Amino acid sequence: MTTATRPAALPVGLAAERLRDRFDPMSLLAVPGTAYLFVAFGVPLGLLLLSSVYSADGFSLANYVRFFRDPFSWTVMWNTLKAALLTTLLCLLAGYPAAFALARAGGVLQTLLLVALILPLSVGVVVKAFAWTILLRSDGIVNQLLLLLRLADEPVRFLFTQTGLVLGAVNVFLPFMVLPIFAVVKLIDPRLGEAAATLGSSPAHRFLHVTLPLSMPGVIAGVAFVFSMSVSMYVIPTLLIGDRYKTLSILIARSFLFMRDRALGSTAAVVLLLIAVGVVVASAALTRSPQASR
Repeated sequence: MTTATRPAALPVGLAAERLRDRFDPMSLLAVPGTAYLFVAFGVPLGLLLLSSVYSADGFSLANYVRFFRDPFSWTVMWNTLKAALLTTLLCLLAGYPAAFALARAGGVLQTLLLVALILPLSVGVVVKAFAWTILLRSDGIVNQLLLLLRLADEPVRFLFTQTGLVLGAVNVFLPFMVLPIFAVVKLIDPRLGEAAATLGSSPAHRFLHVTLPLSMPGVIAGVAFVFSMSVSMYVIPTLLIGDRYKTLSILIARSFLFMRDRALGSTAAVVLLLIAVGVVVASAALTRSPQASR
């Protein structure tokens, strides 16, 4: 039987000197921001989590059991996920080719396109949502255009429908899909496609085996951004579809503001938080996978 030899302890002065060498004073610059996030975000989040597991009988999971046993809760979660998935899918379909056009555009044209993409971000979500209520009403521009092009025989109802909600949400969140994809596509060497073409690769084969894998990190980041924001949107569904279409964010607001049901509101908030965090964690794992980072 052999006995392991323990390393000799460093002298106290040498250990303190090594600790000083490892400490970077620049890390102190993060202290104000970290303290602000702890007070403004960490403390309220901790109180919210405690409120979701606290009831009259003490700490328990009774609030979560009551939430998941209620069929209405599953309907609300499905409405939330469906609206977020449709918004993310339409943003991806519209934003993916737009990101390539933006990356391949020339200097002045690229600047103008970037300004056109970023400038709407300076307008508040409330203003955009109200603007869509004007565009989508029965005598709005959208219906007038459909009637002019003979695509509809009578005004189509968009307001207070899921179609109107998704249209408004896509308009708000589209830049958050285009910009991450653009940042990745900008770094792809266009000569890779030409090299594949000289080897006999068809356009579809080049897209599936060269362009798409290289652009996947931007796609994953854009999907994570858009989905995490659209799953928690509150102003857009409130103005475009109203209270009849219940989502988790609307249920949270009504629980705290009108029903005074703090347990239900905090439980629904934690469920919504877990959905958003789950998407972000999954996207980070996909980004680190060899297939996405190739």
